[in-house]
Amino acid sequence: MKVEAYLQLVRPLNSAMMGVAVLIGEYMALGGTLNLQASLLGFLTAFTLTGGSMAANDYFDREVDRVNEPERPIPSGRVTPREALWLAGILGAVGLFLSFLSWLFFRGFLAPLVASASFTLAIYYNGWGKRLGLLGNLMVSGCVAIPFLYGAFMVGVYPSLLLAFFAALAFLANTGREILKGIADVEGDKLRGVKTLAITWGAWKAALAASAFYLAAVILSLIPPFLGAVSPWYIPPVALACAGFLYVSFRILWKPGRVEARKLKKLSLFWMLSGMVGFLLGVP
Repeated sequence: MKVEAYLQLVRPLNSAMMGVAVLIGEYMALGGTLNLQASLLGFLTAFTLTGGSMAANDYFDREVDRVNEPERPIPSGRVTPREALWLAGILGAVGLFLSFLSWLFFRGFLAPLVASASFTLAIYYNGWGKRLGLLGNLMVSGCVAIPFLYGAFMVGVYPSLLLAFFAALAFLANTGREILKGIADVEGDKLRGVKTLAITWGAWKAALAASAFYLAAVILSLIPPFLGAVSPWYIPPVALACAGFLYVSFRILWKPGRVEARKLKKLSLFWMLSGMVGFLLGVP
């Protein structure tokens, strides 16, 4: 039971997606190939740092979760706040140590710096930045975009323009999802003084903003194929992701409420994963 609760804190799917983002960055940086040892190191770095930030998020949000998500490990009593904080610290330390190994063995001299900056930003957001509303949403999206770039840095290569473009797409799509989360969590966020768009603008305008970010990601995703910058295999999974984001946008505009937002924020993860598959397959 305890292990299951710890896994819930880490959110394995989210953490694994960040590990895959690192692999995409590495794959592009090395010209369509992977170094097995570097890949394992990079994946574990992203997984542990993301897992640590997720556990820290539950620690800082423990009072809010009593209202928004009482089934989470801390409010349900399966994990104590101290245990969550310890887990966050241990995973963060492991991730930063692994990033140092990338510098040591794969000449990724910027890897520890990028990993440290990303983890610091994530912790700051969880503890204090979340109250900043849209700016806080952008902080989270920055943490989602960085792993793509980290994949190149960890093997001593500067990110290409196409890789930076993929990171930007992830940034936009995730910002839409973060605004959706604000619509879903209005009641609890008010307790902590979190100024989400849903609280300051209302659910309808927040839904409009989320849809705008999703639409921006959809429009920009059309550019690489027209420029011949990606392989044809990019198109099917990215087209599926675009259709999914358009569906999410339509649904939240149609019913901009808490229940609908909770469903759609989870569905958005699937579309983001589909887009990441397209990024990987699209490497020319």
